[in-house]
Amino acid sequence: MNKRLKIVSIVGARPQFIKAAAVSRAIAKHNKTIPDCAIAEKIVHTGQHYDKNMSKVFFDELDIPRPDYNLEVGSGSHGEQTGKMLQAIETVLIEQEPNWCLVYGDTNSTLAGALAAAKLHTPVAHVEAGLRSFNRRMPEEINRVLTDHISDLLFCPTDTTVKNLASEGISEGVYRVGDVMYDSTLFYIKKSKRIEQKTLERLDIEPKSYYLATIHRAENTDDESRLNNIVCALNEIATKDCSVILPLHPRTVKSVNNYGLKFNGNVNVIQSVSYLQMLALENNARVILTDSGGVQKEAYFHHVPCVTLREETEWVETVESGWNVLTEAEKGAIVQAVTRVGQIERASWQPFYGQGQTAPSIVNCLLARAVEKGVVR
Repeated sequence: MNKRLKIVSIVGARPQFIKAAAVSRAIAKHNKTIPDCAIAEKIVHTGQHYDKNMSKVFFDELDIPRPDYNLEVGSGSHGEQTGKMLQAIETVLIEQEPNWCLVYGDTNSTLAGALAAAKLHTPVAHVEAGLRSFNRRMPEEINRVLTDHISDLLFCPTDTTVKNLASEGISEGVYRVGDVMYDSTLFYIKKSKRIEQKTLERLDIEPKSYYLATIHRAENTDDESRLNNIVCALNEIATKDCSVILPLHPRTVKSVNNYGLKFNGNVNVIQSVSYLQMLALENNARVILTDSGGVQKEAYFHHVPCVTLREETEWVETVESGWNVLTEAEKGAIVQAVTRVGQIERASWQPFYGQGQTAPSIVNCLLARAVEKGVVR
């Protein structure tokens, strides 16, 4: 009987690097504490995000092991990209024969990893299971639903996500463990403090004197009318006294240029920043405007009000507690939301996403289930 549990972790996009870092640290701590029942992890980087600012820098900055495999899939249509990943991941899984295939979030890498594993009868564990926007136009929503329905272990961040799965008939193998992103935020916020002042000085801003904005979802970047409304709204709220800091995603840069859109002088457009720099900027922002699910949560983690540039969110707790306001991609609505979120009475901050011990819970559960199956003793 084997005494070593083998896990293949699939990553490919920015948020997954951060989540995987927390779990890798928990695995390393487990191996140091219980060396007689060590866990072997192989990290597969699909190459979904492949420029330095969006991938390699995270392995360097987050101090996680270099990926054992880099599939270098790159960009392409959803079908093309997912198909290439599926083929390449299948080869890795056949070679490694892991006990678990661990997938994160809702990207094409997530779905490809889950599909490849399921077809090989390799158990799938999904971190961040049960999230639903109830908008099937979003590619991420399709990825979430399909991944959840072929997973053997479903690690849910909130009570709401557990209920979402139950409503779809999924109740076995479901664990409410908290949000692994909160683990990472708590871990890295101390490191970000060391560069916080330098980051603010480089951009010539003071704490709480700026809005922080991020735009990357295809529903906003690929729609000229929606993107124009967002740009116009940012131009209107940006003043000398409260500028807008906008780390611009490469996809958004391309769309802004193609549509001939312009930002005014009080919108400071900068290149994508590192994770630690982003934490520093989030922590000191007056309000955060974003279409990113991860940034919405991080705003909540930092006790910073958020305006979400979408009509729905998977993180309903942030809205219900008053810390987050949803808005359509319409100029007037966005401007009003920025004012409103700064004035509404918010409920006291609550640990909706756990206590920062999600990664150890995931590792313990993977090991316990393997013991139950007789894979390890």
